[in-house]
Amino acid sequence: MRRRLYLMRHGAVSYFAADGRPSDPEKVSLTDQGRAQAEAARTLLEPVTFDRVLTSGLPRTVETAEIVAQSHEGVIEEWPELRELRGERLSSIPEEELEAEFVHAFRGVVPNDKRFLAGETIGALFDRVLPSLERLLGDRDWDIALAVLHGGVNRAILSYALTGKRMFLGHFEQAPGCVNVVHVGDEWPENAIVRAVNVAPLDLLHSTTRLTTMEGYWEELQQSG
Repeated sequence: MRRRLYLMRHGAVSYFAADGRPSDPEKVSLTDQGRAQAEAARTLLEPVTFDRVLTSGLPRTVETAEIVAQSHEGVIEEWPELRELRGERLSSIPEEELEAEFVHAFRGVVPNDKRFLAGETIGALFDRVLPSLERLLGDRDWDIALAVLHGGVNRAILSYALTGKRMFLGHFEQAPGCVNVVHVGDEWPENAIVRAVNVAPLDLLHSTTRLTTMEGYWEELQQSG
């Protein structure tokens, strides 16, 4: 029998202060839009009873999970190994390379040795995410779980579920507050079924923007500067 994993991305945040300075990505919280996205996801998932609710422990995932899983009677868990890819300080990246680092961060099949914003590699992401998934799936005491994580982390999970390889499919766009649905069985990932990807409850037709998330962050950086 397959179990069901609802894999979410946290709601929208801003990584830049009003004066243009980058904010600490470890500390940013949801914007008003991000909270609205989480509320919409809560409404969408209201009929579902979660046996477990996981976050990466970063405030933006915890805050999203607290909104979405208000009726969950258990503990909202924090799994720090499921945190987002870690980039370097933007000031350490040559200015002429910044646009490419943002806009081309998730293009095509991203090699394992590719660094995210000159920081952590895709391979390092797989090194910590895949064992965590195996640990979650090794626990037979749940049937339906919610994991509120990050765009890069979700791409790694979805890519592995589809290919069975450490192949990072960068074109899996993950809108803020989106929901993915994955059915998982005893043989992971051989009998995993990806049921839905990037379901954005506030924008089901994805009509509000044609930018990727990273393109949007690049535009925000440009405007803040």
